[in-house]
Amino acid sequence: MPTADVAAITEVIRQYWPHTPSEKARRYVGKFFEQVRNGKKLRAKVEGNYGIYTVSIEAKGSRLKAACSCYIGAEGACHHCHALAVTFLKQSRSFQEVKPQPLKKVQTLTQLRASLQGVTLEALLMKLKAQGITQKAFAESIGMNPRHLAAIKASELRHHYYHELGATKLACLWVQEHGTHAE
Repeated sequence: MPTADVAAITEVIRQYWPHTPSEKARRYVGKFFEQVRNGKKLRAKVEGNYGIYTVSIEAKGSRLKAACSCYIGAEGACHHCHALAVTFLKQSRSFQEVKPQPLKKVQTLTQLRASLQGVTLEALLMKLKAQGITQKAFAESIGMNPRHLAAIKASELRHHYYHELGATKLACLWVQEHGTHAE
């Protein structure tokens, strides 16, 4: 029996891509690896014409948000995103469910990596904002230019990763866990 999250993703995919995939998309159906589902978000990798692409689809209410690291996939309008959607519809059980753990429960480097991949920098910054800490204040507190932080956040959503993404996420988690607040 599918979970509510799986049902929500399935419904949104069927609304967004009601037609048969193109020939370009069909070439990638079933070819994904590192397939994970975190709540209502899917993420997987696929070998494309110019390397390995990271592809994601997320159900946000009745809307769909998708992205791919290929040169045309920033808004999810590429054949890789459609192929991931079809792959999920055909093989939803092949997606490993990832549940982010609180930092206190992380005991290995593998768990740390999974935990950091299970949450976006954007989500972490929104939690800081709820604590009264602006994105600008956070960036400046860790010695980072606020524009650079904004670029890291935006790039992650397009699957282009800055090297300092993980360290920045860890800094966000540290601030959240230690109850640090704006001065």
